Amino acid sequence: MAPPVDLVHVVRNGLVESIHTGDVAVCDVDGRVVAFAGDPERALFGRSCEKPVQGAVSFHAMDEPGDLPDDLIAVMCASHNGEPRHVAAVRRLLRRGPVPVSALQNPRDRMRGGTRSRIHDNCSGKHAGMLVASAHRGWDLATYRSRAHPIQRRVSRAMIDATGVARPTFGVDGCGLPVHGVTLRAMATMYARLSAPDRAGRLASSVDRVVRAMTGSPFMVGGTRRLDTDVMTAAAGRVLAKEGAEALVCATSLDQGLGIAVKVTDGSWRRIAPAFVKVLRDLDVHLDGDGLRHHEEMVVLGGDRPVGTVEAVVALRHRAS
Repeated sequence: MAPPVDLVHVVRNGLVESIHTGDVAVCDVDGRVVAFAGDPERALFGRSCEKPVQGAVSFHAMDEPGDLPDDLIAVMCASHNGEPRHVAAVRRLLRRGPVPVSALQNPRDRMRGGTRSRIHDNCSGKHAGMLVASAHRGWDLATYRSRAHPIQRRVSRAMIDATGVARPTFGVDGCGLPVHGVTLRAMATMYARLSAPDRAGRLASSVDRVVRAMTGSPFMVGGTRRLDTDVMTAAAGRVLAKEGAEALVCATSLDQGLGIAVKVTDGSWRRIAPAFVKVLRDLDVHLDGDGLRHHEEMVVLGGDRPVGTVEAVVALRHRAS
């Protein structure tokens, strides 16, 4: 087991004041590690980076409605800010059931300390998608969070197929749904396979639809000034990106057929963005415009003036093909 490596240095007046360490895995659709930093085999829970697969399972269980628009599919895969557009989309999605808002069993809005209702929580779209799928199938709504529920059994099978991990560790995510313990390499493999939906078997068309919806409606996946939203916007449809809790971020370089997974050791979100964007650029992922500047060029302040910078120092090691 290799130790984690430096991802980001926080430099104040020329002194490295803080160091954020972590690991990176870059895989192809066959699960081969093509580049890495630190330990690509480190264990973790997939957290909200599982949402593209969860969303595909829900969409498939709805019998893949052709009239479901991009924004509603994207919000099913979102960790959104709870902005008005997000909340409106979740309400529209629930009406497809129809399922009452009161059926949501995710927590009250965790981004605001529970001061807003459940529909504002960043996982409300995922929960709404599972509820609508369950209503369509005639499955029990009250127990949709249980590992034994049909929707969760389908999710677990899909995660096993997508990651190649036959026996994941099961846990409970922050929103109350089952979550799967795998490796960083497995998550990168899962994201690589989003570029090749035919690898998903019976879920192939649902995976393809989720990828097109997320890249076509990036705001719905996160929101204002969010890393995954801004990366997908800058990539103009060439990259799918998704943030997860405990400072896990994953992406698919659709043109290259690569999956990328970056994890900060201590779970701190404070400085992951510069490292994640540097990894994408080092892989020659094309990112347009200045929309990522505030993620890459972080200033350290002394009083009200700049006295330092946040520097991404992660260096990928490439394996020969």
